[in-house]
Amino acid sequence: MEEMEEELKCPVCGSFYREPIILPCSHNLCQACARNILVQTPESESPQSRRASGSGVSDYDYLDLDKMSLYSEADSGYGSYGGFASAPTTPCQKSPNGVRVFPPAMPPPATHLSPALAPIPRNSCITCPQCHRSLILDDRGLRGFPKNRVLEGVIDRYQQSKAAALKCQLCEKAPKEATVMCEQCDVFYCDPCRLRCHPPRGPLAKHRLVPPAQGRVSRRLSPRKVSTCTDHELENHSMYCVQCKMPVCYQCLEEGKHSSHEVKALGAMWKLHKSQLSQALNGLSDRAKEAKEFLVQLRNMVQQIQESSVEFEACLVAQCDALIDALNRRKAQLLARVNKEHEHKLKVVRDQISHCTVKLRQTTGLMEYCLEVIKENDPSGFLQISDALIRRVHLTEDQWGKGTLTPRMTTDFDLSLDNSPLLQSIHQLDFVQMKVPATPILQLEECCTHNNSATLSWKQPPLSTVPAEGYILELDDGSGGQFREVYVGKETMCTVDGLHFNSTYNARIKAFNKTGVSQYSKTLVLQTSEVAWFAFDPGSAHSDIIFSNDNLTVTCSSYDDRVVLGKTGFSKGVHYWELTVDRYDNHPDPAFGVARIDVMKDVMLGKDDKAWAMYVDNNRSWFMHNNSHTNRTEGGITKGATIGVLLDLNRKTLTFFINDEQQGPIAFENVEGLFFPAVSLNRNVQKFNSLTSGHENKQNGSCKVPPVPEKT
Repeated sequence: MEEMEEELKCPVCGSFYREPIILPCSHNLCQACARNILVQTPESESPQSRRASGSGVSDYDYLDLDKMSLYSEADSGYGSYGGFASAPTTPCQKSPNGVRVFPPAMPPPATHLSPALAPIPRNSCITCPQCHRSLILDDRGLRGFPKNRVLEGVIDRYQQSKAAALKCQLCEKAPKEATVMCEQCDVFYCDPCRLRCHPPRGPLAKHRLVPPAQGRVSRRLSPRKVSTCTDHELENHSMYCVQCKMPVCYQCLEEGKHSSHEVKALGAMWKLHKSQLSQALNGLSDRAKEAKEFLVQLRNMVQQIQESSVEFEACLVAQCDALIDALNRRKAQLLARVNKEHEHKLKVVRDQISHCTVKLRQTTGLMEYCLEVIKENDPSGFLQISDALIRRVHLTEDQWGKGTLTPRMTTDFDLSLDNSPLLQSIHQLDFVQMKVPATPILQLEECCTHNNSATLSWKQPPLSTVPAEGYILELDDGSGGQFREVYVGKETMCTVDGLHFNSTYNARIKAFNKTGVSQYSKTLVLQTSEVAWFAFDPGSAHSDIIFSNDNLTVTCSSYDDRVVLGKTGFSKGVHYWELTVDRYDNHPDPAFGVARIDVMKDVMLGKDDKAWAMYVDNNRSWFMHNNSHTNRTEGGITKGATIGVLLDLNRKTLTFFINDEQQGPIAFENVEGLFFPAVSLNRNVQKFNSLTSGHENKQNGSCKVPPVPEKT
């Protein structure tokens, strides 16, 4: 109940309400506090002058004040009543609970009456300190406001529940705890003061002594035993006015302004409003419960933030230390290179010093020898050696002149440390937003399957603020196996081809960025077609192929063989299809069979290792794969002939038929992978009509084709 205490305190004095009154705005004030904040208005604003001018419609006339003039949120601490021309600017005070209140503009006149009974000045105005709505009082003054008896009772129960120890009111020094209270004297006594000041004899013997807690309650209950009408003080409330939403007495119904209003029984409305308040409290209780849970969550977040901060700081320190270690290692490597260059320069210079020293010693010796020879006075002896000495001197001089006196090494180091990229990287070193993108949403209305291909579309959630750099689409193997990646990229739509027919696939998508990957989306179940429908594919065909009849018929404009594939590939199940020859001239040899998607398109089918085919003329046929011809079989084709192809991927075999008869043995075995129906033709063979058909009855050379699409 301690949380309720602020509801029980007056916004002006900050203490528990004493004789609270209810303002028309539904807020409460102590009666004494209400008197303290009254302000006198000009005569022209009085209710009497308003009613005289025909503008008054109620007992309480709210002033149309500028709220910014009446109450300012600025820190100056001052406010003014903008609606009063004669009212001076009045300092604004704060009550103990922080609500701003306006003191009276003039001190109240001296009176010997209590504050509650003192007369109210004419044309007084009161402003609610909580909602700042202002109104002018009528002739009744504060008596026109109903007293809040319920609030008084709640305060009494609250104070009684706290059971605070009451002190004796007659102890002179340290008050002792009161033991009784006299209802007639209205004084709390401890035992010594009661015996001394309130002896149980004489007139005092008839006084009623009660326990302190009971006396505190009775002290406040006594003036509010009866709730009377504010307009007729001698009458109790008996009915409830629905229009005015207030209790009224019978005189209000007979004579007053409520005579024409709808009224209901006081007890019935009391129960109804209690029920409404209880229902409203249920909703508020749920919000309070959610708020408590939210506060627990926030307190947990405080702990988690502290733990995350410590962990993140440790990680940051470790990362910076790792960078410093790497820089120190690189520093050591660069210093080693500098030392190596230093040693190299010193070695070169020292070697040159040693070489020059030896050469200079030899030159000096030659010079001294020549000088001694010049001193000789024997001409014949001098001439015997002079030519040789002259040649030696010139040779020695030439040796000094070939760069010998030029340093072989500079004193400068031809190294310059390029640290600008590293400094730029250090300046750019910053935190990245550590958020993964939101989980993508599969757009079911755009996802579909066709034959053995599936198209999926997805998008980011509408309120997602973290961008995704790409998406990863995963499918299982159609048999409930493990998921595998089938697409990685920035697009939000993908078509997956080459799936198994009559199979159920599970698909899911996730987004990624530099921080990481999101959660997977909800799994989407895809069912491929039970039957295989296909036509010829213009996109992969040779340019000489001509299509018609919704790509079910093909012709060729070239005398050379050209290849065309079907649109649908097969990798699982049993498949049978037929092609009809519409025209056959000059005995060409068209080829029929299956091929990979990358088969050569400008040669006969079967010339490379990407096709398995039967080519046939008017008399015989051959099987061909990788340009190898096998199994020559008698029997050819003519105009109107029907060629059937049976691809049994369960047994991994390929078989051919002409006019419902098997042509030769099983053509190819151990065929597996993804295959597309294929034919090659030239201009002498025109209009192959393709037809997908079901096959489950071709056995041992017999042929029986039901007129329905292929089941896989």
